[in-house]
Amino acid sequence: MNYRHIYHAGNFADVLKHAVLARLVVYMQAKDKAFRVLDTHAGIGLYDLSSEEAQKTGEWLDGIGRLLAEDLPPAVATVLEPYLKVVNELNPEGGLTYYPGSPKLARMLFRPQDRLSAMELHPDDYETLHRLFDNDFQSRITHLDGWLSLGAHLPPKEKRGIVLVDPPFEIEGEYERLVDGLEKAVRRFPGGVYCLWYPIKKNAPITEFHKALKETGIPKMLCAELTVKSDRGLATGLTGSGLIVVNPPYTLKQELDVLLPFLKERLAQDRFASARSFWLTGETKAS
Repeated sequence: MNYRHIYHAGNFADVLKHAVLARLVVYMQAKDKAFRVLDTHAGIGLYDLSSEEAQKTGEWLDGIGRLLAEDLPPAVATVLEPYLKVVNELNPEGGLTYYPGSPKLARMLFRPQDRLSAMELHPDDYETLHRLFDNDFQSRITHLDGWLSLGAHLPPKEKRGIVLVDPPFEIEGEYERLVDGLEKAVRRFPGGVYCLWYPIKKNAPITEFHKALKETGIPKMLCAELTVKSDRGLATGLTGSGLIVVNPPYTLKQELDVLLPFLKERLAQDRFASARSFWLTGETKAS
């Protein structure tokens, strides 16, 4: 309950997460039928990078700031187009003042038939999020522990959907909670596309986390990881981040193979930066 994403909005982890989320939304729109995005830990939805909090850390300067600092290779620009389209629309006079959280990003990419369900537990953040989407009939904002929504709000009535699980990792056991929450959700909504975010930092149990995910027996899970600096020596805090995508679009692995090497080079903070994508389960021949 102490976490405030404004200190981290637009950082390297957001770049990867939001670029992939935008690709998932675009993929779902290949069919005319409506779908729903369920965002379990939605935050406030829109972030002012000129605010005192964002300026205090300046993390966005090494994330979205670097991404926009120079031209993009054509293949990378194609992958990033829906994500950067939203960022640019929020800053019509140029520069970079406003940055979308995941619910705002998804909503700005929607067609008239698409829907958003956003959960936020923190009372102040919920009120801010609720005001942002006030009178928006395509969005439903709920004051709720997002973990509970993996049971109570699935399956969506549209029977098609993206479930984004992006917890703050404030307490011990969140990796285990991700696995348990995913298992519960997939039992209720096996055909959903799930996107799970997790931090990479010194001594994080990533190997054990991946092993536990494999042991769920969920048949198709794609992993993407971006590390921007070393965790050696006295390093603390976030050094990288990862995404697990369950039931990914068939195009996503190829798109990650274009995007991740570029992000590694553009967002690297030291020579130990790395990036990879691979199948945890499923289409191993494509990894």
